[in-house]
Amino acid sequence: MTRYFTITGTNYRLGTDFLEKGMKVRLEKDPENEYDTEAIKVTMPGLKTIGMVANSVRTVLGECYSAGRLYDKIGDEAEGEVMYVLNGSVVCSIELPD
Repeated sequence: MTRYFTITGTNYRLGTDFLEKGMKVRLEKDPENEYDTEAIKVTMPGLKTIGMVANSVRTVLGECYSAGRLYDKIGDEAEGEVMYVLNGSVVCSIELPD
């Protein structure tokens, strides 16, 4: 089943200008994150961390899943795909088991 998530925090890293629809991103659980026990970082090959899966009502866009809702539905890593780049936020899709 297809679900969506928001990448946030890109403005603290590389921004969003380089991101395009269809690009693949990697989700990696970040259990050592001191601010969020359900943190999931978003990486790309050669770039390291480009942002985090949003986990706040202020940063989760529309019907996207938060990091907390995704955390137990993925393994330690998963793959997503960029769907929309919107004013500093990015909406991606992910395939989850039914």
